[in-house]
Amino acid sequence: MLDGNKICVVMPAYNAEATLEQTVNDVPRSIVDDLILVDDKSRDGTVAVAKKLGIHALVHPQNRGYGGNQKTCYTVALRRGADIVVMLHPDYQYPPKLIPALASCISSGLYDAALGSRILGGRAIEGGMPLHKYVANRTLTAIENMLLDAKLSEYHTGYRAFSRRLLTTLPLEENSDGFVFDNQMLVQIIHFGLRIAEVTCPTRYAADSSSIGLIRSVEYGFGVLNAAFLFRLAKWGGPTPDFLLANGRKLSV
Repeated sequence: MLDGNKICVVMPAYNAEATLEQTVNDVPRSIVDDLILVDDKSRDGTVAVAKKLGIHALVHPQNRGYGGNQKTCYTVALRRGADIVVMLHPDYQYPPKLIPALASCISSGLYDAALGSRILGGRAIEGGMPLHKYVANRTLTAIENMLLDAKLSEYHTGYRAFSRRLLTTLPLEENSDGFVFDNQMLVQIIHFGLRIAEVTCPTRYAADSSSIGLIRSVEYGFGVLNAAFLFRLAKWGGPTPDFLLANGRKLSV
């Protein structure tokens, strides 16, 4: 609990057997009330490790994709009574010890979402972020800030915390089941006037860190730009896309 709020950490998992235990061991249990893993039909022993660690684990019968996994994560967390949900990748790319900092941004009542930014500290490349990924990150972020009229340092972090109010307000079921889900969610947050905090987060890239290939990276980049352009077109009086409609499909909690 934190300021009377139930804290739930959700982990969208795919082939995380090698890093899951290390990730879970660093989760600050003093404030985390619930730990949920959703396995997206891994080919390794991720589920067996989760059961050994006593984590509440669910398994998708078919691979639903990164966005589809998150939809399950948030739905289950809300059904289990979470007030604040922190998404933590089980590949140890993001330090679990920052969970209290992210959650406190929400529990303070000042923000609806908190992002762990690898860019704020100015040491992303030093932390192992490949140069081409850094350049793509900064370029896409600059374009998005211009189109969304925002000033975030990074739109592409996978380390995030959300309030229950946010997760039950956004039409998340309208979002993609793929990697662009993350960006669509941030566009939604800005569109609906919700408040975002950023916390400096160390960068860690290693052989066991999850990553997407060139083709999926290009698809993601175009998906990111498409989401931002649709937002801007709607602001200019064009049609409002389904993922920005207030009466769009929400999580079935």
